[in-house]
Amino acid sequence: MKKIISVVGARPNFMKVAPLHYEFLKHTDRIQHLICHTGQHFDEKMSKIFFDELELPEPDFYLGVGSGSHAEQTARIMLAFEKVLLTENPDLVIVVGDVNSTMACSIVASKLSVKVAHVEAGLRSFDRTMPEELNRLVTDVLADYLFVSEKSGLRNLKNEGISNDKIFFVGNVMIDSLVRFTSKIDRSEILKSLDLENSGYVLVTFHRPSNVDSFESLKALTNLLNRIAILRKVVFPVHPRTHKNLMNYNLADIFNPNIIITEPIGYIDFQKLTKHAELIITDSGGIQEETTYLGVQCITVRDSTERPITAEVGTNQLIGADFQKVETTALEVLNGNIKNGNIPELWDGKTAERIIHTILEKI
Repeated sequence: MKKIISVVGARPNFMKVAPLHYEFLKHTDRIQHLICHTGQHFDEKMSKIFFDELELPEPDFYLGVGSGSHAEQTARIMLAFEKVLLTENPDLVIVVGDVNSTMACSIVASKLSVKVAHVEAGLRSFDRTMPEELNRLVTDVLADYLFVSEKSGLRNLKNEGISNDKIFFVGNVMIDSLVRFTSKIDRSEILKSLDLENSGYVLVTFHRPSNVDSFESLKALTNLLNRIAILRKVVFPVHPRTHKNLMNYNLADIFNPNIIITEPIGYIDFQKLTKHAELIITDSGGIQEETTYLGVQCITVRDSTERPITAEVGTNQLIGADFQKVETTALEVLNGNIKNGNIPELWDGKTAERIIHTILEKI
């Protein structure tokens, strides 16, 4: 019996580990699969909602590291995760995505000579001002098995000198969750509760420091949303970081009444909103992938993306942080000038199956 520990730290990780967990359940005669939640996203209410919606069991380990600077958080994760590994002595640690937990647990496992698998390896924005980029680079250097979601990841890892025998092109595990929960998403009542059943709307998410940390950029964002709200309803689930800055800069009370402000929304309801949106404007990574799979128009307000396939073949448009250009593009989309897209290779809902098959073969 082999023991494998999968690490989740922040909400985007849950949708990536859930399909792996379901697949491991088919092999309980060979694999003991445990889940470690570092508590990096410290909103326990939202974490519980995501675990419940994704039908995940209670995590086997909860480290409760909470907030802090990047150094503080990373150090606390490393100290706590080391104790887990020393006690459990697993055969493999699986990390997903690019959050601090991903890098921290990779370092700890590698130093204890425990093999590491990185799901969603090879993605690069080539912007080292993003903490996630540094997490990706470190994790991929240390990982023994690198599971890649799109062809750009293969090129990046090859260019960085990673051995081919460590790299596996398997597709996008995030799409596995979308496929699995399609009927549950369709049954969501969020459109009814927000009075959106009979009207087109724009869905908006913003949380990156470059867009929400300065008064100038946040004011430009609020102006953009107010102008779009003249034409369509706007749904704006506000990230805690964004909310804090809106309050600090006294910008929280200047929104057009046509803008529906909500707290962060659970996975199922958010995917329902995504699926039926006329347009999504975001600075998120994962949303670029989900909109591409669903064929929903997406504008990404960043200068670079680590998921270029979504712009190359999908419905995503990478516009940059010029809010005037964002507004121009948004108006074009709302006037019917949409971008046609295709679903990328191996984004078929069977990625976890390919990953687990490879892991069973290797260990």
